[in-house]
Amino acid sequence: MPIDVAKVVIAATLAFLVGIAMTPRLTYFLYARSMWKKTAGKIASTGEVATVFNSLHADKETKTPRLGGIIVWAATLTTALTIWLLARFTSVEVFDKLDFISRGQTWIPLSVLLVGALVGLIDDLLEIRWQGDGSYSKGLSLSLRLAFVGIVGLAVGAWFYGKLGISTVGVPLFGSFDLGFGYVIALALITIGLYAGGVIDGLDGLAGGVFSIAFGAYSVIAFSQGQVDLAAFCATVAGATLAFLWFNVPPARFYLSETGSMPLTITLGVVAFMADVRGEGSGISVLPIIAFPLIATAASSLIQVLSKKIRGKKLFRVAPLHHHFEALGWPREKVVMRYWIISIICALVAIIVSLVANHAN
Repeated sequence: MPIDVAKVVIAATLAFLVGIAMTPRLTYFLYARSMWKKTAGKIASTGEVATVFNSLHADKETKTPRLGGIIVWAATLTTALTIWLLARFTSVEVFDKLDFISRGQTWIPLSVLLVGALVGLIDDLLEIRWQGDGSYSKGLSLSLRLAFVGIVGLAVGAWFYGKLGISTVGVPLFGSFDLGFGYVIALALITIGLYAGGVIDGLDGLAGGVFSIAFGAYSVIAFSQGQVDLAAFCATVAGATLAFLWFNVPPARFYLSETGSMPLTITLGVVAFMADVRGEGSGISVLPIIAFPLIATAASSLIQVLSKKIRGKKLFRVAPLHHHFEALGWPREKVVMRYWIISIICALVAIIVSLVANHAN
């Protein structure tokens, strides 16, 4: 047990330190290359100019670099590979015990994290390119990004269902339920839904705090279920995200942007399914609790669109929800810190539910 705790804690700490160490060079590169949008402004999902949002944020879009999410996945990958290499090419036994890269628990989420990071990186690079006509820069279309996320979800779901024979999900106090092929569809839809919540990356420090808390919660849940490698992976992501957050608190040195939010959201979905332990755990059932801030954010954008189409007027001053509070006059720091508080409460509730469910089983 002590070495298992050490595996998780050391992975998180090392990822945090690696992220802190690589930030100065990344920061210099981002500012030296002017890696921000060249024209300020945003187009809403309806195709209209986001007037309220632009009045709140347009001034910062051409001054603060994107691509800060590189810190998260680069620190995670560096940490995982460093420990793995030390375990493979040294004779120090402790490194074997600290290595958390394993086929059964971490290959899939680590692969999803990196694939999502690369696609997000492409989108960011397209966003910051120069528009000679002065129009708003555009990255990959929303439909294309949603299609990619859906394909990733289907691929992982198909692997679980076809290769590993997994089709059940656990519900605390009620046992497991067999979804059949619906398991594949459920994984894809949940992944897409979480990705939609990635728009929470809109205020300095907001996304970093929410994601680090979410992955920290799943680290505890996975550990309590005996999935130590998965727990160490989640802790590594949480530690790397905290390193990003260290430099993203107001005033933000850079933004998480798509190369950070895409891999974090889709990996969170995959981790939830992996923490379900073939229907005997609680990874999926507690996801709505842990990811409540993301779900509420995505839902507010959907409700806003539907309200404008059905009622002909907006329900919120601006969507997503955190910008609505900002438009009401709340200081940005107040919005961010209250989101952090809600995220912590949700994480604690989810951990308690998971522990009770595991004890009951």
